[in-house]
Amino acid sequence: MTEKEYNKCVDLYADSLFRFIVKNLEHSEDARDVVQNAFEILWKHCDDVPSEKAKSYLFTVAYHNMIDHVRKVKRISLVDEFKDDAKISDQRVHNAKQVLESAMTRLSDVQRSLVMLKDYEGYSYEEIGEIMHLSPSQVKVYLHRARTHLKEYLGKMDNVI
Repeated sequence: MTEKEYNKCVDLYADSLFRFIVKNLEHSEDARDVVQNAFEILWKHCDDVPSEKAKSYLFTVAYHNMIDHVRKVKRISLVDEFKDDAKISDQRVHNAKQVLESAMTRLSDVQRSLVMLKDYEGYSYEEIGEIMHLSPSQVKVYLHRARTHLKEYLGKMDNVI
């Protein structure tokens, strides 16, 4: 990868990479650090990474840096099962964005990342599998479970809106 191709990667992928990381970390300064570190690693390995694989490489590196960051600061706790009292289906909420963000925080790191990559960023199952080192069938299963958890938490849309 040449310097020109690297600069093009920065222009093309910096915003979407930042959105992906900040949605998971929910702290913009930490997200900036993770994204900057990913681009730094890409720069160090630009001779080894072909330009057509740069996007996948960046998201993979950023994802792993984000997981390492989370482990260091222990900011995010994993939640495997939802409790009945955590459901909001009996409550009237007028801010759907807040409700959705609250639901997303209840997912595990892997589930949240899968939902973000598929539903927010529009990656294919194969691309997500490359980024997260999962098979496409694992991606589908984990994504289905994440969506099921979200559906259970959110209840009926009538209760959310």
